[in-house]
Amino acid sequence: MSHANALLTPRTRLRLARLVVESGWTYTAAAKMFMVSARTARKWAERYRTEGVAGMADRSSRPHHSPTRTPQHLVKQVVRLRWRHRLGPVQIAGRLHMPASTVHAVLVRCRINRLTRIDRVTGEPLRRYEHDHPGSLIHVDVTKFGNIPDGGGWRYVGRQQGYRNQAATALRTGRTAKGNPSIGTAYLHTVIDDHSRLAYAEIRSDEKGATAVDVLERAVTWFAARGVHVEQVLSDNGSAYRSHAWRDACTRLGIKHKRTRPYRPQTNGKIERFHRTLADGWAYARFYASETERRAALPGWLHFYNHHRLHSAIGNQPPVSRLTNLPGHHS
Repeated sequence: MSHANALLTPRTRLRLARLVVESGWTYTAAAKMFMVSARTARKWAERYRTEGVAGMADRSSRPHHSPTRTPQHLVKQVVRLRWRHRLGPVQIAGRLHMPASTVHAVLVRCRINRLTRIDRVTGEPLRRYEHDHPGSLIHVDVTKFGNIPDGGGWRYVGRQQGYRNQAATALRTGRTAKGNPSIGTAYLHTVIDDHSRLAYAEIRSDEKGATAVDVLERAVTWFAARGVHVEQVLSDNGSAYRSHAWRDACTRLGIKHKRTRPYRPQTNGKIERFHRTLADGWAYARFYASETERRAALPGWLHFYNHHRLHSAIGNQPPVSRLTNLPGHHS
């Protein structure tokens, strides 16, 4: 395809060439009409004479031979060092006695110039995926946040005052322990749609199988109210997701259950990344005077995330924008 600033498109080249070849125009006259050089007009006219209309198409500007191109065996060594040891261009260049700029060019050409594109465990390039419509796959998981004591937590009031607030709250709630006041944990059960990144979350008191099943059933109903039919669910290997109750619930709801490989949280990376966004945008985003105040802010933040927050992985659009392309929506 012609570049954005090209004066001649394939159709315009054909008009120029026909003026010269078929209508007898001079190169200079044709070039003046199309605001190009006479040399350019001659090139397209000669190509039309020898190749016809097909000769007006774009061609690659890549040379037929590149004698200074990095040899293939060196390219393989660069890639191997990058994958296995995750070394930078300077370190690789030192080992192979090559210029660092050449190593960087090889990494760019092989699309492994950024370490974020390489799996930290295997060293292999990341294989990103996305299901083609909402509901095709949902991710489920549980993340935990320590409850905030009355008066605020240590992140905003300092460690000494935060500890005093924690001790006072533990005494009031009856959870005191000698030298270790406890105010409990918030178990946040999260569900996120793979295609749209639409998120659903509930704060519960535990992460048992019965609780996980209850959250799944409520999430499926919540998604259905938005026109999303859940087909598959992906979870880790936690006890709640290996229970008979979870298996029976998936069967009853007509959902296929898939589990990640053991010790491979990357497989469920979309919901892990959501947890980080959740922590930054809600859990620790501002000062909360109590756990009740923080929990009250969760529905509002979820609405903002689903309806207003731009998501870079889906073209800088909010998740809800992808619900307009549901299966059968336009049939």
